[in-house]
Amino acid sequence: MSRIGKRPVAIPAGVTASIEGSLLSVKGPKGTLTLPLRDEISYAVEGDAIVVKPANETKAARAFWGMQRTLVNNLVEGVTQGFTKVLEITGVGYRAQAQGKNLRLQLGYSHDVNFPVPEGIEIKTPDNTTVEISGIDKQQVGQVAAEIRRWRKPEPYKGKGIKYRGEYVFRKEGKKK
Repeated sequence: MSRIGKRPVAIPAGVTASIEGSLLSVKGPKGTLTLPLRDEISYAVEGDAIVVKPANETKAARAFWGMQRTLVNNLVEGVTQGFTKVLEITGVGYRAQAQGKNLRLQLGYSHDVNFPVPEGIEIKTPDNTTVEISGIDKQQVGQVAAEIRRWRKPEPYKGKGIKYRGEYVFRKEGKKK
């Protein structure tokens, strides 16, 4: 079994990391992110890497170890490159349009859906059937994508709805005579 937690998180050039009290703060070219530290895990900034280790040999400490290392890695990746999710809209008359701080969705309802874009998230619509959601916080980008997708999930008979790029929609055959 490989131990992801044993590998230190490399800090690229232009990124600084610091531990203040019970917060790990990572600052980079795209912004600043913080992570609340857990008591079961010890964190250390050593040169150009962040080392995450269990503070003791309890079962809880070992359970949190790999996840905490991944969360620290997501902070570093977010402030350097950022994260992006792409949604594709399928269906006759279904379309999306970014309008300032709102995303306007036409999804076959009797009214348009106006989705307010939260702070720290950028939404682009390269064409009227594609929505690109980007930001520095991986959790927030995924949450916004899930909330938009929830308005019209892909249905199994015609495949109409909002799906993630690359998502496979299981199709059903339909009624037979």
